[in-house]
Amino acid sequence: MVHFGGADGQQAGSRPVVSVVVPVRNGMPWLEHQLRALAAQEMAVDWEVVVADNGSDDGTSACVQRWSARHPRIHLVDASAGGGAAAARNIAVGAAGGRLLAFCDADDVVRPGWLSAMTTALADSDLVAGVFDFGALDGAPQTVPVPAATRQLGFLPFALSANLAVRRAAFESVRGFSTDLSPEEDVDLCWRLQLAGFRYAVTADAIVEKRERADNRQMFRAAWAYGGCGPRLYERYRSSGMHRDVRGALKAWVWLLVAAPGLVSPARRLQWVRTLGIRSGRLAGSVRRRVFFP
Repeated sequence: MVHFGGADGQQAGSRPVVSVVVPVRNGMPWLEHQLRALAAQEMAVDWEVVVADNGSDDGTSACVQRWSARHPRIHLVDASAGGGAAAARNIAVGAAGGRLLAFCDADDVVRPGWLSAMTTALADSDLVAGVFDFGALDGAPQTVPVPAATRQLGFLPFALSANLAVRRAAFESVRGFSTDLSPEEDVDLCWRLQLAGFRYAVTADAIVEKRERADNRQMFRAAWAYGGCGPRLYERYRSSGMHRDVRGALKAWVWLLVAAPGLVSPARRLQWVRTLGIRSGRLAGSVRRRVFFP
C-alpha cells in the first residue's frame, strides 16, 4: 500500500524534481521533529518527502498520515516487506517521482536550507555528502559541522545515508542500496558509484543535526556494528584498492590505554566507548570473515 497526498505547493499530477527518502521503523517521537524540519524546507522546484515505514508498531504510520494531511507533499510508503533500512529506501525510491534523490534519517533533524543545498550541489555532481553537527541534539556545545567520513576506511570517500543525495539515473545504474549489507550499505553505494565513474562531492551547506546514542551501552553496540563493517568491505573491495591502516589501528589502541584514566569525564567516556566499540568490532569481524582488517 502506498499512501500519497495531494498538492502543497505542487501542481496536481506534476512530477517532483526532488524526492526526499526517509526510512523508519518505530521512529517515535523523533520522527515528528524530522518531519517538522522537512516540511519547513523552502524550494523553488516541486519536491516531495517519501517516508518508508519498515514495519513500525509504535504509531509511526499514523504520525506520517497526520503530517501528510497538513503537508500533502509528505507521503507514506509501506515498506514492511523490506528487510531493513536499505530495502526500505529502495522501495521508497521505486514509489518516488524525483529525478534527484536525497536521503536522511528519521531520528535526526535537517537544518533550514538542507534540501536546497543538496539540489544545488547535484548540479555539478552525481553523488553528494552533506555535513553533520554531532552535538546539537544532545545539548553539547556548538561545533563546526563536519563530514561523517572521508577516507577513514582506507579507500574512497563516502557519505552516510543520513545525509546523502544522488541523481536517480546514477542510483538506478548501480541498482540502489545493497540489501545484503548492514549498516554499511551507504558506504558500499558510494563506492560502487565512484568506481562506476560517477562524480562525488561534499557540500558544507547541507547540515544535519545527528542524534547520538543515549548511553554507553547503546554507543558501544552501534560502534561494534560499524566496526564489523570494515572487514566485510575489505573482503569486497580489496581487489579495487582498499587497504589496511595497521598504523592507525595501533594508534587507536594506544589512545584507548592512555585515555583510560580520563573516563571520569562523560564526553571523554563516550568517545572512548565509541573507539573501543569500533576497534573491537573490527577484530571480531576479521575473525568471522577470516580477513585481517584491524
